[in-house]
Parts: sequence; C-alpha cells; structure tokens
Amino acid sequence: MNKRQNKITIVDVATEANVSFGTVSRVINNDIHVKPETRERVQQTMERLNYVVNRQAQKLAGGRSNVIGLLVPDLGTGYIGEIIRGIDSELTLSDYDLMLYTTHRTASKEAGYVFSLAQDMVDGILLVLPRNPVDYTGTLAKKKFPFVLIDHQGTGKDCPAVGASNWQGAFNATDYLIQLGHKRIGFITGSLDLGAAIDRLDGYKTAMRTRHIPVESDLIYEGTFAQPDGYTGTIQFLNVEQPPTAIFASNDCMAMGVIDAIRDHGLKIPDDISVIGFDDIPQASLVRPALTTVQQPLEQMGRLATQMLLEILTDTDSKPHRIELPTQLMIRDSTAKPKAVQANREVIP
Repeated sequence: MNKRQNKITIVDVATEANVSFGTVSRVINNDIHVKPETRERVQQTMERLNYVVNRQAQKLAGGRSNVIGLLVPDLGTGYIGEIIRGIDSELTLSDYDLMLYTTHRTASKEAGYVFSLAQDMVDGILLVLPRNPVDYTGTLAKKKFPFVLIDHQGTGKDCPAVGASNWQGAFNATDYLIQLGHKRIGFITGSLDLGAAIDRLDGYKTAMRTRHIPVESDLIYEGTFAQPDGYTGTIQFLNVEQPPTAIFASNDCMAMGVIDAIRDHGLKIPDDISVIGFDDIPQASLVRPALTTVQQPLEQMGRLATQMLLEILTDTDSKPHRIELPTQLMIRDSTAKPKAVQANREVIP
C-alpha cells in the first residue's frame, strides 16, 4: 500500500522481480546481455508497479535517456508540420521519445537550448532550419554529441545535415516564369542569414541573368519567411513604376501573403499577376487558385535526418555526411502567360 502511495523506484522493481539493481538498469537501457526470460519478468514487474523511468536520472547514471531533442523555429506552418511528421513516423519504429523546443527564430535561444539539451537531457538533437549552428556545432562535435541539421547545408564537410536543392529549385521556378513570357519577376527572400534563403535568391538571380534579363533591386524584397512579408513585399512591388507580372516568394507561407495582397488590390491571379511559392506545404494545393510551387520532400527530410541520427547513436564509427534531396516544380493554377504575351499570341496567324 505504501508503495502505491509513494513513487516507485528502480530498487522497488529489482526487489519485486528478484533481480539486481544492475539488471533492471540493463533492461531499461535495452542492453542485449540480459536473458529473454529475465527481461520479460522485469518488464512485467515495471508494468505491474506502474514504474516510470526517470529519463534525466537514467542519463546521469551513464545510461541513455532514449529521448531525442528537436528544435524548430516555430509551430505555425505546414512546413514544420510535414518535417515533424517524418521524424515522428521514424521514431515510432524505435524506442525513442521526442522532446520538442521552439526557438522563435532567436539565435541566442537556439544555442541555449542546444547546450541545455546536450547536458545529459537527451541522446541526440535534430535541428530544423537552424539560424546560426556554427555557434555550437563545433562544440557538439568535440564532445561527440550526436546531432543532425535539417534543411541546412551544414557547417562543413563533416557536419551531418539533410537538405534539398534550394538553388536548383529556385532556378527552375524562375526559368519557368521566364519561359511563360514574364520578364519583370518580383522576388521575396527568406531570412538571408539562412543558407536556404541565400541559395533560393541566388537561383533566381542566376536564372534571370542566364536569360539576359536584368536583376532589378526594386523587384527584390527581403523577407523573413513569415506570411506578412509576402503581403508587405507585394504592396511594395505594386507601387513601383512598372509592377511585376509575376511574384516568386521564397516559401509557400509568404506566397499566401502575396495572394492576399493581390486580391486586396482588386487584381486577379494569374490573369494580372502570376504567383509561385516554395516548399509545397499541404495548403498549397488547397488554396484557390492552387499554388504553383517548388516541392521540397519535407516528410522525407524528417525521416532521413532521424535515420541518420539513429545510425550515429548506434554506430559510433559512422561518418557524418550531407544528403541533398531533389526538388520538383509543381505547376498548378496560380501561374500563366502574362497578358501582353497572351494578346500578342491572339493576333499572330
């Protein structure tokens, strides 16, 4: 009766199962050097006593916490949701739980969380779109603490990371608009302290120059990947002397803001202005008109990053590497030939 009222400890489990404290610890840590019948007896005892593992105490005692730390910028977009879905799907196949932190895109908070988690709280860390990983990846590597960056090109050749071909995706999307006949193409960047945002801007610029179209500063707006930036950037574009006939937003979230701004000005998509996004979040195919966008394999990125981290945890000799997944242009209803091209085509015999 007293045991039910007080917190059950590992000693209680060992006593009830008639095994040593060390045997219970090995069962908790999934040590292979435990007889199957002994393991089953200990597990049944833990279940009967409602014993809950103290993860932090387990880690401090030299074992594993069986917890993976996950740092994300925020929880407000389908982009993050798809990546987490891939991570969660992969972790359900293992014995690991997930501990989630949101950094709100604050570099100091991100670094603080990383160092806190690495202090005996989790076995490894996944970081989605990290803001300034160079601040801590070197320290983690020296400590041989497992981590993987997601949607990032890594901080060096030995930095484990999973990303997508951001430059190529942006190049292809911009070139597609040019082939439709657009020459004035507005571009809304993401946070330019992030590699993915820089690669997408470079892809856009390269496509324009390849087609001998000048890159105009008044058609580039620096955003932060947040939806309001899409709206504000579009308003700025519409106020220039020659507004763009197409707008390329660095992510789908900002593309939604672009769509709202165009409609608020009484213009139609794609009749007056074409719109392209990047990511292909679930909402992209549901808005009307359906959004043309660059598809990143977000769920797969989450899965592969988790697999890579688990491999590092189980094989200390595994060599860190970077995986770059291909992107794909998803052509939908938000893009069309500009009116001038359409008009010219009508009079050509």
